[in-house]
Amino acid sequence: MTLRLLEGKPGSGWGRMRAVTDSNDVTLYRLAPTFAARLLGGGLVLLALLVFAYTALTVALSLPPDLIVVVLVVGLLTVFGVNNWLRSSTYVVRLDDLGYHVKYVRGVGVATGTWGDVVEAVAAHPRDIACLVLKRRDGTSTSIPVQMLNADRDMFADDVKARLQRATERPT
Repeated sequence: MTLRLLEGKPGSGWGRMRAVTDSNDVTLYRLAPTFAARLLGGGLVLLALLVFAYTALTVALSLPPDLIVVVLVVGLLTVFGVNNWLRSSTYVVRLDDLGYHVKYVRGVGVATGTWGDVVEAVAAHPRDIACLVLKRRDGTSTSIPVQMLNADRDMFADDVKARLQRATERPT
């Protein structure tokens, strides 16, 4: 399976990725840069608190101060490594011809399902957050906050609706 960057800056790892295999068209929607920046900022704040606590411990226990630099470097490598992983190797929403999968979204509802389980896709604003809501046959739903995606809202909604339409036209 090969992935092509469809949106975002070329080579940045951001955006919508599409993989086409022999039998399945897969689209991966990445995390929006604003949310990745929030996570990076939170990681840096936690690292600062860790270094401050370790510095206090070093002074209190007369430990070698060189270890503070080691903690700082390992922490920075970890924070930026996780940020790079979020930008390039993971996705928030995965769509394919059979169904969908949503990750890293709190309050998503049903995170994985098939298009046959979905009755309709509608726009909603729970708690003033723009979402695409997939209403399912069993009465449950999947809420996808479109602000978390590094993709155009309308293009994402069109992609979901087109897959839903193809699934309902497919003979069972």
